[in-house]
Amino acid sequence: MKKLPYGISDYERIIENEYYYIDKTMYIEKLENLPEPYIMFLRPRKFGKTLFTSTIENYYDINKKEKFQELFGETYIGKNPTKFKNSYYILRFNFSEIDTTNEETTIKGFQKKVTSSVKMFVEKYKLDFYINPEDEAENILNNLIKAFNIQKADKKIYVIIDEYDHFANELLGFKTDHFKNLVSKNGKVRKWYEILKEGTESVVDRIFITGVAPITLDSLTSGFNISSDKTQDRELNEMMGFTEKELRKLMQEHNISEEKQEEILPIMRQNYDGYKFSLYGKEKIYNSNMCLYFLNYYIKYSELPEQMIDVNIASDYNKIGNMLSLCKNENRINIIEKTVLGEELPTKITQKFNPEISFGEKELLSMLYYLGYLTIVGEKLGRVELKVPNQVMKEIYAEYFLELIERETELKIEENEYDKILQEIALEGKMDTFVKTVERYLKNLSNRDYERFNEKYVKLLFYSIAMNFDIYDVKSEMEIERGYSDLVLSSREEQKSKGYYSIIIEFKYLKKEEEKKLKNMQKEAKEQLERYCNTRYIKDIKKISKYIIIAINDQLYVEKI
Repeated sequence: MKKLPYGISDYERIIENEYYYIDKTMYIEKLENLPEPYIMFLRPRKFGKTLFTSTIENYYDINKKEKFQELFGETYIGKNPTKFKNSYYILRFNFSEIDTTNEETTIKGFQKKVTSSVKMFVEKYKLDFYINPEDEAENILNNLIKAFNIQKADKKIYVIIDEYDHFANELLGFKTDHFKNLVSKNGKVRKWYEILKEGTESVVDRIFITGVAPITLDSLTSGFNISSDKTQDRELNEMMGFTEKELRKLMQEHNISEEKQEEILPIMRQNYDGYKFSLYGKEKIYNSNMCLYFLNYYIKYSELPEQMIDVNIASDYNKIGNMLSLCKNENRINIIEKTVLGEELPTKITQKFNPEISFGEKELLSMLYYLGYLTIVGEKLGRVELKVPNQVMKEIYAEYFLELIERETELKIEENEYDKILQEIALEGKMDTFVKTVERYLKNLSNRDYERFNEKYVKLLFYSIAMNFDIYDVKSEMEIERGYSDLVLSSREEQKSKGYYSIIIEFKYLKKEEEKKLKNMQKEAKEQLERYCNTRYIKDIKKISKYIIIAINDQLYVEKI
């Protein structure tokens, strides 16, 4: 049995040390057959971008010709080699982990990365070339291209750039002026890309660039306008990440029985699946890193991990606040509300971001799509519809929304209060403390907030707090036989045998001047709730408490049915 390659993104190491490799090499053939030689391909973090670039590097490296069979013999591309295998000198750059404290540290970090990559290239291919460590990054690249053209006139370079936008993402979130200076007409980064473009006229034959979002493209257009963005290409939708078929094959390789697969796959599907990067892509994609994290734990301990999100990448996801803050108007709150509650958001995806223009709703939705916080689920009136892909992402939005409310109200739920709420719900089917906690938030919200206050806003507070309860699946607007229940807390699959209570809630909202309608509203809510509770889904839940909650400003009228 081959080892699980969790945390490993070096293709040669995976093959030589007998780790299991999910074969993505058929996409090398697809890329080579494209008419465009300079490719940009974007995916969210931890989707296997670095491993794929490593695979390309090993396949095309002229120095790996003698190891071709060893490295690729068992793969698709090994059995179907292309015209250009092992025919390039590989110049690889990785711009992750650059210190973006200020403009100076960013420039130094960029220069250091360029210098290091060029040094490795020179040593690997034994070129006669001196690197002045004090020289500018663009001069180092320019001099290298000239030297290579003289010494290897009959050979070509394949340039691979991984995480090309990493420092730009960091800067754009909170240091926009620094970013603009770097990519302005005289900016260091822009000059470097201008040199790379000039290199395509002589020795640079192919370029493959990966990153997360097309932030710098628009700013670099006049300096680097030759790459073709294939991010939404339907034929490349499954190039990174795992399909369910690939995931099943991986589990089978590690002796996870079909019976066990049927137990854990719904959990993985709920938390890690749901990504679609092309409107016409054939399949939804799983986050590969999260799947490997989950299976690494499951294979080792024969049980589910306590946390569904890998703590090693949780910090990446928690940067959502920086991106959301780029949108300065009320649209930001509307977007958060809709995403937390699982609603579709129609938009046209921005292909290039211009830092000179402030982010509006379209730009924010596009950025969330590129980062993997939203995914394509359909199309309507010429616009794609975006939605939260899975439970892990819903939890991140809910956590961020709760942070916004806590800042507004200057309140915070302590751990012991969460515990008390959970114990009452799970063991007694009661919501007394839960309701009091939400009311405390409502009373501290400003009068201005009540101008846009409605049933959805109240429900969002309950939903966001409930998302902290690991034993429950929290579902909002869940379709139940042609109706939509407002909020359902049902025990997760692995918790069902423990006999915890589930909760179903129907929410209504009245303005203060409509208070006389309370009894009629309660009657209407009760009738709706009873209809839901007579459906097969709710009837199958053995222990369930049923509530209607009517909000009148900061007052909640709660009735247990």
